[in-house]
Amino acid sequence: MDQSQNLTKNENIPSSGKQKNKCCDGFKMFLVALSLSYICKALGGIIMKSSITQIERRFDISSSMAGLIDGGFEMGNLLIIVFVSYFGSKLHRPKIIGIGCFVMGIGSILTALPHFFMGYYRYSTKSLASSLENSTLTCAANQTSLLPGASLEIGEKDCEKESKSFMWIYVLMGNMLRGIGETPIVPLGVSYIDDFAKNGQSSMYLGTLSSVAMIGPILGFTMSSLFAKIYVDVGFVDLSTIRITPKDSRWVGAWWLSFLVSGLLCIISSIPFFFLPKNPYKPKKERKASTSLQVFQTNEEKDQISNLTKHGQHASAIHMTGFLQSVKNIITNHLYVLYLVLTLLQLSNYIGSFTYVFKFVEQQYGQSAFEANFLLGVITLPTMATGMFLGGYIIKKYKFSLVGIGKYAFFTSFMSFVSQLLYFALICENKSVAGLTLTYDGINPMKPHTEVPLSYCNSDCNCDGKEWEPVCGDNGITYISPCLAGCKYLTGNKVPNNTVFYECSCVEPPASKTGNYSARLGECPRDNDCKKKHYVYIIVQVLNSFSISMGSTSLILLLVKNVRPELKSLAMGLHSLVIRTLGGILTPIYYGALIDKTCLKWSFTSCGKRGACRIYSSELFGKTYLTLNTSLKFSSLVLYIVFIYAMKRKYEGKNAKALEDGGKTTEANLDSVNNNGRCVSPAGVDSETHM
Repeated sequence: MDQSQNLTKNENIPSSGKQKNKCCDGFKMFLVALSLSYICKALGGIIMKSSITQIERRFDISSSMAGLIDGGFEMGNLLIIVFVSYFGSKLHRPKIIGIGCFVMGIGSILTALPHFFMGYYRYSTKSLASSLENSTLTCAANQTSLLPGASLEIGEKDCEKESKSFMWIYVLMGNMLRGIGETPIVPLGVSYIDDFAKNGQSSMYLGTLSSVAMIGPILGFTMSSLFAKIYVDVGFVDLSTIRITPKDSRWVGAWWLSFLVSGLLCIISSIPFFFLPKNPYKPKKERKASTSLQVFQTNEEKDQISNLTKHGQHASAIHMTGFLQSVKNIITNHLYVLYLVLTLLQLSNYIGSFTYVFKFVEQQYGQSAFEANFLLGVITLPTMATGMFLGGYIIKKYKFSLVGIGKYAFFTSFMSFVSQLLYFALICENKSVAGLTLTYDGINPMKPHTEVPLSYCNSDCNCDGKEWEPVCGDNGITYISPCLAGCKYLTGNKVPNNTVFYECSCVEPPASKTGNYSARLGECPRDNDCKKKHYVYIIVQVLNSFSISMGSTSLILLLVKNVRPELKSLAMGLHSLVIRTLGGILTPIYYGALIDKTCLKWSFTSCGKRGACRIYSSELFGKTYLTLNTSLKFSSLVLYIVFIYAMKRKYEGKNAKALEDGGKTTEANLDSVNNNGRCVSPAGVDSETHM
């Protein structure tokens, strides 16, 4: 805290015990309100990450488009981050935070609104009821499609309805609003505490805030897993007519409920801030008196104000020159530039991997959305909390030099890299899907993205190749539709969940002339070997999360200790700007674009446009996703070696501990940096893009 801030604090210390109690109450109310806003902020971030797959299916968009929506948060944040950083401390900080929470709530509600205007979710281009009546799902040699004129007329009507699919833009806008609203919470909240907390107490308050914020991810994962089990149109449709289950690739849970709850909580959390004072140490009467006195000004006072304004304009020009000089000083600091590049690579790895980890688990191990959300939440949160605490304790206990902190950061990153290499051994084989990974007779394997010709068992069925109505045959192979499985008829009293298809010629072995081979609606489950790999994956995920979290404190220290003390805030701001722009916005997009390349079967809208992916190549998806992660991590490790070597050269012959303000990292500095430097909290709860 600089001298002016100390003066302000000393001047505002209450003179009487009664005033002191009153002030403390106001300050404590601010802490309570800020804690709730931290919870809501973390809650919104987790809900968006865990709902990406649901949003992708609901709006029939690709993974790269879903990545753009996810990056909308950072876009909104960047729009006003400079304004908040410069003007925020000069304005009424509690009210600015309150406005931010309110905007954040409106953004969450806007994200959920398209659900109410899009009509019911259609997971298939055909209605099962009509299909059961006219047997269009089954194989029939005399089966014909609709007349061309009728088909065109129906297609045009469907296209008009599907114009509403562009409502994903409102989801993007809602996420951008969330980013705008979230911007002032951390910097203004931390500066308010730093200004008005008693000496030595700010670190305790900031540490408490970080701990309380963990409630947000707990609520987020719980809500996401719970609502993912509930059908998207719950309360509007008869659930007994829904033939898909949460394990189906077309299933969409009630994702919108999470955003509504999150939005309402954000709006509620904004209310207390509007009743809090700008300065908790100034009595209410004195604040009113100072406001009224400003109205009565003499001519001399007006002349003084005019002179001060002219002087201020000259001072602002000097400040601008100083600002540019400070920026030049930072970007010519080779240690800072090295650190910036290596953390960009490292954090891009965290951002991309966490954004699509739920899709990875669903596609790789056949887990439903609610299972993936619940398991990852249970695993990640306790592990990371333990790792962050232990990492900070180790650095504080052994009092590492600056080079020692760099080596420790390299060690934790290397352990995370080793954990990520182990994931390659846990990739499951491609699902057995006739027409995609196997020939239709289920005998010969096929390479992904190769056209599979029709077989003797379904060549006369006149099937719609674009339809996705998977069935699981008695032979354990999934078929794209009952028609392509060669099924002749069905039973089940026309109840979707009990529908069984019989005399499926593609399910029946070629040599067999007898038998009644059947298939049931839905994909075949994963084999036992893949399920075992899922259990091992959970263990490796624990090790990886622990390694990442142990190094989070060292990343923060390396940022602030390699620049001049007076340039710390600016250095953190520039770092945040680069990470958000090149990491938070671009990373989900290029991750999604490469993941789209591994899709085996796309859905198609009634307009004939490509929609969301129905099934991915498990092997290709796993290798693409993990190769991206390990490539970014390996590149950052190489730069870590260069960075440590450069630090040794710079501090060679010097007392590194002396350069670090006595070699001791105080708790106050740690906590203050941890809350201001949110962009360097890898996979932590405080960052939208990392958790």
